[in-house]
Amino acid sequence: MRPHQVPRWVQRIFPKRTWEGPDEPRQVFLTFDDGPVPGITDFVLTELAKRDQKATFFVVGDNVNKHPALAKEVLSEGHQLGNHTYHHLHGFKTSTDSYVKNVVLCDQILGQKLGLMTPLFRPPYGLLTPRQAKILSEQKQLVMWSVLTGDYDRSIAPNTLLKAVKPMTSPGKIIVFHDQEKTDGHLQKILPDYLSFIKDNGFTTGLL
Repeated sequence: MRPHQVPRWVQRIFPKRTWEGPDEPRQVFLTFDDGPVPGITDFVLTELAKRDQKATFFVVGDNVNKHPALAKEVLSEGHQLGNHTYHHLHGFKTSTDSYVKNVVLCDQILGQKLGLMTPLFRPPYGLLTPRQAKILSEQKQLVMWSVLTGDYDRSIAPNTLLKAVKPMTSPGKIIVFHDQEKTDGHLQKILPDYLSFIKDNGFTTGLL
């Protein structure tokens, strides 16, 4: 999927979901989905630390269970964690009961492994049924995004992706990358350039 911005009309259909952060001067919100994954999440942490930038990581509970030390490193470096279900479930293909239980399971793992209870939730693929959304919105802040980078699409050359994403970067935008196996190798060619771009253009990075 090519990089794109979520249209305003889509955002207006779902006003209870968070599509953008506060539009303070020159602040953007970096987010990373699907980790933690060794070799990728730690690469992201290194690049963020080089530029003193912060991000929100929407983690898969199963990955936290497998790699708790890496998840702890994310927190220790001043970043934020959000719930991304335990098994990276597709909302449209999962019953409401099973889906909600999977979100709860992720919360339990975050509590057991990290001593953390996060108020943030992002649905994998950005897809939830109305019933799932209603139930979860009573417990969580449903965080979507305003800019999808398309970093997982290897058919798009890194330079092409960067040329598309950079002009979409403006105050308040929530920008999504992925620290997972599908982006390994591709993300390493994209992220340093993009992080330097936002720093060089006077953007700060905020937490949600």
